[in-house]
Amino acid sequence: MSKTTYRRLQYELKAIEQDGLFKRERLITSPQSGEIRVSRNGREQSIVNLCANNYLGLADHPEIIAAAKKAMDEYGFGMASVRFICGTLGLHRKLERRIAEYLEMDDAILFAAAFDANGGVFEPLLTAEDAIISDSLNHASIIDGIRLCKAKRYRFENNNMTHLEAQLEQAAAESPRTIVIATDGVFSMDGTIANIPRLRHLADRFDALLLVDDCHATGVLGPQGKGTAAHFGLQADIITGTLGKSLGGAAGGFVAAAQPVIDMLRQRSRPYLFSNALPPMLVAGAIKAIELARAGDDQRAKLRQHARHFRQGMTDVGFRLLDGEHPIIPVMLDEAQAAQDLANRLFELGIYVTGFFYPVVPRGQARIRVQMSAALKTERLNHAIAAFAQAGRELGIISAKARKTL
Repeated sequence: MSKTTYRRLQYELKAIEQDGLFKRERLITSPQSGEIRVSRNGREQSIVNLCANNYLGLADHPEIIAAAKKAMDEYGFGMASVRFICGTLGLHRKLERRIAEYLEMDDAILFAAAFDANGGVFEPLLTAEDAIISDSLNHASIIDGIRLCKAKRYRFENNNMTHLEAQLEQAAAESPRTIVIATDGVFSMDGTIANIPRLRHLADRFDALLLVDDCHATGVLGPQGKGTAAHFGLQADIITGTLGKSLGGAAGGFVAAAQPVIDMLRQRSRPYLFSNALPPMLVAGAIKAIELARAGDDQRAKLRQHARHFRQGMTDVGFRLLDGEHPIIPVMLDEAQAAQDLANRLFELGIYVTGFFYPVVPRGQARIRVQMSAALKTERLNHAIAAFAQAGRELGIISAKARKTL
């Protein structure tokens, strides 16, 4: 045992806490929904939930639960194997085909997590003879996936198409076999939607593949919730996504693309080859979730309405928000301690939110990321806005003069 290492870690953890950057987890004692029960000081309390990725409110949907229970009865608890050894069910292929059909791709491949999907998509397809150009605000899983790949790396400023064009010209000058442009469809900390029309145009002009991480867009944007590119009436070349947000909220990720891409990932993607197959109940639940998401126009309309209502109410009481149309609504606070103090006070007032700060967002850009859900009710949103206003005035974040009756 290395006492020196443990002392160093304790010192670093203490420094993280002193800087107001320490993350703590709260215990939920109910299903995930618009209102949940949490354990606090040994007691349970009901609280309005504004920080889950449960956009369509499907995490506790009875039809998904029933499908999962049925699959567990038929196939057991888990597969105890990776897919290519003895871990593939017809159920797995059924889900992959449903994902591909939903997103209008040739095929899809499942991963244990969306992080693994992004971590395993680049290396099998690209070598040192290729190039990747990545948005500066891409998710950590894309960044890590690119690090695992030997392709030459380029980076462009967030959603800056002029800078992307310059990077493409520089990459193309070295005559790579393949160029991949990688971007989040929706940037998770800002709620900003990628400029897919320009990305698609530039990808076509430079004969590049366009990869879009649609974790925060599948089920939310586009016709039938088909994602960011569909939102603009376009198509990406590779879509990575998750089953852990709109599509039931459980776990698992996927890549959807042209057949040669999926076939190569099935042969050589290490997170796929060396991870257990997804449990049958999760797969069956996701199949039902896709069906519900495709038919969920009413839920998407409610989601948009909630986002507009909350944005207006928060602006009226004096908070500074980042502009946008996505149900991710960043409440900007700048300093990490302010974000933590506000989140803690809101928790006392019956509102569950989480402060985000460095290293999740850049220093000086701390925020509370509010996320809307179709499972919420308007009266609970009004309660949340009033609680934000009360806590904001108490902590000196907003002026006492900036108040409006809801």
